[in-house]
Amino acid sequence: MDEAGSFGAGRAGSAFDLIAFIKQPQTVLRVLAWIFSMVVFASIINEGYVNMGSERLHCVFNKNADACNYGITIGIVAFLACVFFLAMDVYFPQISSVKNRKRAVLLEMVCSGFWTFLWFVGFCFLANQWSHTSPKELPLEQASDAARAAIAFSFFSILTWAGLTVCAVQRFLLGTDMTLFTTEHMAAHPPKQPYPSNDVIGQTTILVNAYQSPPLIETVETCPPGYKIPPAF
Repeated sequence: MDEAGSFGAGRAGSAFDLIAFIKQPQTVLRVLAWIFSMVVFASIINEGYVNMGSERLHCVFNKNADACNYGITIGIVAFLACVFFLAMDVYFPQISSVKNRKRAVLLEMVCSGFWTFLWFVGFCFLANQWSHTSPKELPLEQASDAARAAIAFSFFSILTWAGLTVCAVQRFLLGTDMTLFTTEHMAAHPPKQPYPSNDVIGQTTILVNAYQSPPLIETVETCPPGYKIPPAF
Protein backbone atom coordinates (compact mmCIF):
# COMPACT_ATOMS: atom_id res chain seq x y z
CA MET A 1 0.00 0.00 0.00
CA ASP A 2 1.35 3.42 -0.92
CA GLU A 3 1.48 6.03 1.78
CA ALA A 4 1.76 9.59 0.55
CA GLY A 5 4.06 11.69 2.68
CA SER A 6 4.28 9.38 5.69
CA PHE A 7 7.33 10.00 7.95
CA GLY A 8 8.68 12.78 5.79
CA ALA A 9 8.96 10.77 2.55
CA GLY A 10 6.96 10.72 -0.65
CA ARG A 11 4.66 8.04 -1.99
CA ALA A 12 6.26 4.61 -2.05
CA GLY A 13 7.53 3.51 -5.45
CA SER A 14 8.01 7.05 -6.76
CA ALA A 15 11.08 7.96 -8.82
CA PHE A 16 14.24 8.86 -6.91
CA ASP A 17 15.00 12.59 -7.09
CA LEU A 18 18.74 13.09 -6.53
CA ILE A 19 18.58 16.89 -6.33
CA ALA A 20 15.80 16.86 -3.74
CA PHE A 21 17.66 14.17 -1.78
CA ILE A 22 20.87 16.21 -1.65
CA LYS A 23 18.98 19.30 -0.47
CA GLN A 24 17.45 17.49 2.50
CA PRO A 25 18.84 18.67 5.86
CA GLN A 26 19.52 15.14 7.11
CA THR A 27 21.55 14.39 3.97
CA VAL A 28 23.76 17.45 4.46
CA LEU A 29 24.25 16.67 8.15
CA ARG A 30 24.93 13.02 7.37
CA VAL A 31 27.70 13.89 4.92
CA LEU A 32 29.24 16.35 7.39
CA ALA A 33 29.14 13.76 10.18
CA TRP A 34 30.79 11.27 7.84
CA ILE A 35 33.62 13.71 7.05
CA PHE A 36 34.11 14.76 10.67
CA SER A 37 34.34 11.17 11.93
CA MET A 38 36.91 10.37 9.24
CA VAL A 39 39.04 13.34 10.29
CA VAL A 40 38.97 12.27 13.94
CA PHE A 41 40.09 8.67 13.55
CA ALA A 42 42.49 9.43 10.68
CA SER A 43 44.23 12.16 12.69
CA ILE A 44 44.76 9.88 15.67
CA ILE A 45 45.89 6.89 13.61
CA ASN A 46 48.35 8.83 11.48
CA GLU A 47 49.84 11.31 13.97
CA GLY A 48 48.28 10.54 17.33
CA TYR A 49 51.22 8.47 18.57
CA VAL A 50 54.75 9.64 19.34
CA ASN A 51 57.89 7.82 20.41
CA MET A 52 60.36 8.73 23.11
CA GLY A 53 63.56 7.53 21.51
CA SER A 54 62.39 3.92 21.49
CA GLU A 55 60.22 1.65 19.36
CA ARG A 56 57.31 1.97 21.76
CA LEU A 57 54.68 4.50 20.72
CA HIS A 58 52.78 6.61 23.24
CA CYS A 59 49.40 8.23 22.79
CA VAL A 60 49.73 11.96 22.43
CA PHE A 61 46.87 12.49 24.87
CA ASN A 62 48.84 12.32 28.13
CA LYS A 63 50.21 8.86 27.22
CA ASN A 64 46.72 7.50 27.79
CA ALA A 65 46.15 4.72 25.28
CA ASP A 66 42.45 4.61 26.21
CA ALA A 67 41.98 8.14 24.89
CA CYS A 68 43.42 7.27 21.48
CA ASN A 69 41.53 3.97 21.35
CA TYR A 70 38.27 5.67 22.22
CA GLY A 71 38.70 8.34 19.56
CA ILE A 72 39.61 5.80 16.89
CA THR A 73 36.75 3.45 17.82
CA ILE A 74 33.93 5.97 17.84
CA GLY A 75 35.33 7.61 14.71
CA ILE A 76 35.36 4.38 12.69
CA VAL A 77 31.97 3.18 13.95
CA ALA A 78 30.42 6.61 13.32
CA PHE A 79 31.91 6.56 9.82
CA LEU A 80 30.23 3.20 9.10
CA ALA A 81 26.98 4.34 10.73
CA CYS A 82 26.83 7.37 8.45
CA VAL A 83 27.23 5.14 5.39
CA PHE A 84 24.50 2.80 6.66
CA PHE A 85 21.98 5.55 7.41
CA LEU A 86 22.79 7.34 4.17
CA ALA A 87 21.93 4.16 2.26
CA MET A 88 18.77 3.81 4.35
CA ASP A 89 17.77 7.38 3.44
CA VAL A 90 18.05 6.47 -0.22
CA TYR A 91 15.93 3.33 0.23
CA PHE A 92 13.47 4.92 2.67
CA PRO A 93 10.96 6.26 0.07
CA GLN A 94 10.65 2.73 -1.36
CA ILE A 95 9.34 1.36 1.93
CA SER A 96 5.58 0.96 1.49
CA SER A 97 4.68 -0.17 5.02
CA VAL A 98 4.01 2.56 7.58
CA LYS A 99 5.17 0.25 10.39
CA ASN A 100 8.52 -0.39 8.70
CA ARG A 101 8.99 3.33 8.12
CA LYS A 102 8.26 3.96 11.78
CA ARG A 103 10.84 1.36 12.84
CA ALA A 104 13.47 2.91 10.55
CA VAL A 105 12.86 6.41 11.93
CA LEU A 106 12.94 5.13 15.51
CA LEU A 107 16.26 3.36 14.83
CA GLU A 108 17.70 6.53 13.36
CA MET A 109 16.45 8.64 16.27
CA VAL A 110 17.90 6.32 18.93
CA CYS A 111 21.25 5.88 17.18
CA SER A 112 21.65 9.59 16.49
CA GLY A 113 20.94 10.47 20.10
CA PHE A 114 23.30 7.75 21.32
CA TRP A 115 26.15 8.91 19.10
CA THR A 116 25.59 12.49 20.17
CA PHE A 117 26.25 11.34 23.72
CA LEU A 118 29.31 9.29 22.70
CA TRP A 119 30.83 12.22 20.84
CA PHE A 120 30.21 14.47 23.84
CA VAL A 121 32.03 11.99 26.07
CA GLY A 122 34.83 11.68 23.53
CA PHE A 123 35.25 15.44 23.24
CA CYS A 124 35.43 15.86 27.02
CA PHE A 125 37.79 12.90 27.38
CA LEU A 126 40.23 14.03 24.69
CA ALA A 127 40.18 17.66 25.79
CA ASN A 128 40.81 16.67 29.41
CA GLN A 129 43.73 14.41 28.55
CA TRP A 130 45.22 16.98 26.21
CA SER A 131 45.08 19.64 28.94
CA HIS A 132 47.12 17.36 31.19
CA THR A 133 49.69 16.58 28.54
CA SER A 134 53.11 18.07 29.38
CA PRO A 135 55.47 19.11 26.60
CA LYS A 136 58.34 17.98 28.84
CA GLU A 137 57.19 14.36 28.66
CA LEU A 138 56.17 14.16 24.99
CA PRO A 139 57.53 15.86 21.88
CA LEU A 140 54.23 17.60 21.11
CA GLU A 141 55.57 19.30 18.04
CA GLN A 142 55.12 15.98 16.26
CA ALA A 143 51.40 15.55 16.93
CA SER A 144 49.96 18.77 18.33
CA ASP A 145 48.05 19.57 15.14
CA ALA A 146 46.55 16.09 14.96
CA ALA A 147 45.45 16.24 18.59
CA ARG A 148 43.79 19.62 18.17
CA ALA A 149 42.08 18.46 14.98
CA ALA A 150 40.69 15.38 16.73
CA ILE A 151 39.34 17.50 19.58
CA ALA A 152 37.86 20.16 17.31
CA PHE A 153 36.13 17.74 14.97
CA SER A 154 34.82 15.75 17.93
CA PHE A 155 33.03 18.90 18.99
CA PHE A 156 31.71 19.44 15.45
CA SER A 157 30.47 15.85 15.47
CA ILE A 158 28.38 16.61 18.54
CA LEU A 159 26.57 19.36 16.62
CA THR A 160 25.99 17.28 13.49
CA TRP A 161 24.67 14.22 15.33
CA ALA A 162 22.48 16.43 17.52
CA GLY A 163 21.06 17.95 14.32
CA LEU A 164 20.41 14.46 12.96
CA THR A 165 18.58 13.61 16.17
CA VAL A 166 16.35 16.67 15.77
CA CYS A 167 15.61 15.74 12.14
CA ALA A 168 14.71 12.19 13.18
CA VAL A 169 12.38 13.44 15.90
CA GLN A 170 10.66 15.78 13.44
CA ARG A 171 10.20 12.95 10.93
CA PHE A 172 8.78 10.72 13.66
CA LEU A 173 6.28 13.36 14.78
CA LEU A 174 5.31 14.10 11.19
CA GLY A 175 4.80 10.41 10.48
CA THR A 176 2.70 9.96 13.62
CA ASP A 177 0.37 12.73 12.45
CA MET A 178 0.17 11.41 8.87
CA THR A 179 -0.75 7.87 9.95
CA LEU A 180 -4.07 9.23 11.17
CA PHE A 181 -5.05 9.75 7.55
CA THR A 182 -3.85 6.49 6.01
CA THR A 183 -6.20 4.06 4.32
CA GLU A 184 -5.48 1.46 7.01
CA HIS A 185 -6.83 3.78 9.66
CA MET A 186 -9.86 4.67 7.55
CA ALA A 187 -10.57 1.00 6.88
CA ALA A 188 -10.75 0.35 10.61
CA HIS A 189 -13.51 2.97 10.88
CA PRO A 190 -15.73 2.65 7.80
CA PRO A 191 -18.14 5.54 7.14
CA LYS A 192 -21.77 5.15 8.07
CA GLN A 193 -24.31 4.46 5.35
CA PRO A 194 -26.02 7.75 4.44
CA TYR A 195 -29.77 8.11 4.55
CA PRO A 196 -31.61 7.89 1.23
CA SER A 197 -31.94 11.21 -0.52
CA ASN A 198 -35.25 13.04 -0.77
CA ASP A 199 -36.90 14.33 -3.92
CA VAL A 200 -38.05 17.88 -4.56
CA ILE A 201 -41.37 17.42 -2.76
CA GLY A 202 -39.57 16.15 0.34
CA GLN A 203 -40.80 12.59 0.19
CA THR A 204 -38.52 9.60 0.25
CA THR A 205 -37.76 8.23 -3.17
CA ILE A 206 -38.77 4.61 -3.59
CA LEU A 207 -36.84 2.64 -6.14
CA VAL A 208 -38.95 0.70 -8.59
CA ASN A 209 -37.76 -2.65 -9.77
CA ALA A 210 -37.05 -2.14 -13.42
CA TYR A 211 -36.91 -5.86 -14.06
CA GLN A 212 -40.45 -6.79 -13.05
CA SER A 213 -42.04 -9.31 -15.35
CA PRO A 214 -44.90 -7.96 -17.53
CA PRO A 215 -48.48 -8.88 -16.53
CA LEU A 216 -49.96 -12.03 -17.94
CA ILE A 217 -51.88 -11.23 -21.12
CA GLU A 218 -54.14 -13.86 -22.51
CA THR A 219 -54.08 -14.13 -26.26
CA VAL A 220 -55.70 -16.45 -28.68
CA GLU A 221 -52.41 -18.23 -29.33
CA THR A 222 -51.89 -19.07 -25.63
CA CYS A 223 -55.43 -20.48 -25.11
CA PRO A 224 -55.92 -24.24 -25.54
CA PRO A 225 -58.10 -25.50 -28.38
CA GLY A 226 -61.87 -25.33 -27.68
CA TYR A 227 -61.51 -22.70 -24.98
CA LYS A 228 -63.88 -19.78 -25.22
CA ILE A 229 -63.25 -16.45 -23.61
CA PRO A 230 -66.11 -15.60 -21.26
CA PRO A 231 -68.01 -12.43 -22.11
CA ALA A 232 -67.23 -9.33 -20.18
CA PHE A 233 -70.00 -7.75 -18.14
